[in-house]
Amino acid sequence: MTDPGKVIVALGFFATLTYIVRVITLGAVSYRRQNVAASQGLVVDEDRMARLEQAVEAIALEVERISEGQRFTTKLLAERGSDDRTPAARSSEPRHVTPH
Repeated sequence: MTDPGKVIVALGFFATLTYIVRVITLGAVSYRRQNVAASQGLVVDEDRMARLEQAVEAIALEVERISEGQRFTTKLLAERGSDDRTPAARSSEPRHVTPH
């Protein structure tokens, strides 16, 4: 059976990674649209770009906060896993269970 702490850490890692890739992709699309608009002589709305920059900065801060929480949770799970183990669970010999 897999350790639930490892599963939580793995899911958190991949969720964070997916979020970062999504933000980068959206930024690249926005950048490309801006270049196309500029090459066609269209005026880019400065207020809209400022809001977009603020949103990207806020997302970056949230991703950092999530990763800090993930590191903290991983640390707690690792400490709990090493403290809560009974001597029987730490031994390398398998336990034999007899049916009642």
